Amino acid sequence: MKKNLLFVLFLITTASTLFAQAPAGWRSKVSPDILIALDKGEKPDFIVVFNEQADVSGAGRLKTKSEKARFVYRRVTETAARVQANATRIVRASQASVNSLPLVNAMAVEGADASLARQLAELPEVTWLGADPWVRFSGPVDSKPDAPAERSVLEWGLEKINAPAVWALGYTGQGITIGGADTGYEWWHPVLKTHYRGWTGDSATTVHLYNWHDAIHELNPLNGDTTSNPFNNPCGLNATAPCDDHNHGTHTMGTMVGDDGLGNQTGVAPGAKWVGCRNMERGWGKPSSYLECFEWFLAPTDFNGLNPDTDKSPHVINNSWYCATFEGCTDLSVNELLHTAVINLKAAGVVVVVSNGNDGGTCATTSNPPAYFEESFSVGATRSNDTIAGFSSRGPVFIDNSLRVKPNVCAPGVNVRSSIREGKYAYFSGTSMAGPHVAGMVALMLSANPDLAGDVAAIETIIEESAVYLADTLDCAPNSPGTARPNHAYGWGSIDAVAAVNAALAYAPVPVTEAARPEAGVFPNPVTEDVLFDLKNVAGKAVLEIFNAGGQLVFTKNWTARQRELLPVSLKDQPEGVYFWQIRASNGVVSGRIVKQ
Repeated sequence: MKKNLLFVLFLITTASTLFAQAPAGWRSKVSPDILIALDKGEKPDFIVVFNEQADVSGAGRLKTKSEKARFVYRRVTETAARVQANATRIVRASQASVNSLPLVNAMAVEGADASLARQLAELPEVTWLGADPWVRFSGPVDSKPDAPAERSVLEWGLEKINAPAVWALGYTGQGITIGGADTGYEWWHPVLKTHYRGWTGDSATTVHLYNWHDAIHELNPLNGDTTSNPFNNPCGLNATAPCDDHNHGTHTMGTMVGDDGLGNQTGVAPGAKWVGCRNMERGWGKPSSYLECFEWFLAPTDFNGLNPDTDKSPHVINNSWYCATFEGCTDLSVNELLHTAVINLKAAGVVVVVSNGNDGGTCATTSNPPAYFEESFSVGATRSNDTIAGFSSRGPVFIDNSLRVKPNVCAPGVNVRSSIREGKYAYFSGTSMAGPHVAGMVALMLSANPDLAGDVAAIETIIEESAVYLADTLDCAPNSPGTARPNHAYGWGSIDAVAAVNAALAYAPVPVTEAARPEAGVFPNPVTEDVLFDLKNVAGKAVLEIFNAGGQLVFTKNWTARQRELLPVSLKDQPEGVYFWQIRASNGVVSGRIVKQ
């Protein structure tokens, strides 16, 4: 009897343990913030992170920006369509709304309850349900109204980087498109209107399609609004024409292209055209809204998000914002999606310019995405006397333990006069003002040598190596003195448009040697139990993944490939049906189909 009682107690204990562990499986894949909200019966917004990213390495073997953009777009959309199939079906069967983000193979979900969250988290192809909070962007560190009596004929930042000398050579950014992701843009401002890519010469016929995107689809409840109040929320939602509800975006674009032809020459590249995306609502953004703008810049779409066109992708985009960690942007898995967005846009031939942040004064203050990413071309701010602004964030980067040097370069960022809403002007200070100088200079370089377009690595190298060396007074690490080049305050130095354009004119594309593409034969096929992969030209770190017809991952193997080898795989425990396989290696991707009988 005692043994039976002990056995019963054992069963109860075991069942209790299993019951307690059952939800832990899926709950371990959900952000703590999301779990808290779900447990309260709320329906929080979150981002679904999948376990696979598209292999876009092949873009590096293509010559033109247009070819690269098409290649990357095809890769990311094909990967997302396959990997997200189950999740898409589940979400569509619910009352929640979903916004797929193929650029980073993720999806933003709104209005999901605990049941839906669990179904998504239980999918083997889903690695994380990440927080998608509203994050406040503080904007410029200082601002003051325009004082016409105090200003010179030409804005000091333009003179400092030698932009007028480049204009004199005949290069003003003509033929180049600059993109901006920010609080929006007052497109009809006198210094911006004629430079807008959609401008036709008539306001009534100006084309906003493919030239503007609004990533704001809901009001920010942290602003206290429950309805779209035109006095508090002048842009509303899903605006079909450029609109700015904060001034910040209009100011940054004015520094890139602004010129009204009447003496207000605020822009580095007045001959360039601009397109824009609003990723903040009155100064508040979400990781999903930031990602959506990155997504749109790869292949601008119509207002329904359809008919993407990679040929309308800008050459360079300015990002004078950051997802502040102290404001809640702390989900590293979601931050990594922002990182992937930067990587994939660069692979598509787009230069991604990022402001380095306004948390400076000391070392190791570059800590907000996307500024700290290695692939982001981040910009610090200088005063008119070539000293670093006290607010300009410094490296080294500690948040990912890389200790990398940031920023890449610096540019004018204190008391920068540019456009704001209602056709007015103001002086702003911040690294937000420095980044647009660099984006504008990229347009000057590309107008001087269009063959440079799409070669992001070359563009960034030219900007760094042509910069004017400046030494810092702070030694931010024992092996990283302020006198180093690059250093953690100025990076490689202060940008010089004349030197950069001269280097761009001397640029000649380096012939790309076509690497042997990976090959794989599968025997036997159809298969009953074991299958053999006959691999050829598979090099470096490689991964083999096999998916069933529903898109679920049923087998994976990571290894270091040896060019030519035989790889046995057992499908004995898998049911009959069609399976899809993919091998990703350092030199490319190969895929195919297996029939299990």
